[in-house]
Amino acid sequence: MRGTDLSGLVFDDADLQSAKLADADLSGCSFVGANLMNASMWHANLHNANLDNCNLEGADLDFSNLEGCTVKDAKIRKAIFPLARIPMERLKKAVTTGHRLYMDSLRTPEKG
Repeated sequence: MRGTDLSGLVFDDADLQSAKLADADLSGCSFVGANLMNASMWHANLHNANLDNCNLEGADLDFSNLEGCTVKDAKIRKAIFPLARIPMERLKKAVTTGHRLYMDSLRTPEKG
């Protein structure tokens, strides 16, 4: 499914272990509770996707657009994230709080 437009689809509880989703448009998709262990989502567009309760262990999300994603209670051990744009501390906080992710080069966080 590499490079495919899958935007807005629901993959809740799906077994997508080792799926090849690199360069895919996954914007607005729901992956609640899905198994994405070792999936390749390199350079995918995951804008506003819901990755809550996912198993992302070993998944490759490097160079992906994660702006607006939620990752509450996701398993992220050994996953590869675009850490130059989303610091690990922010990512871990989003896993525990459910806050949406924002990427440094896309927008600046609100002052509060």
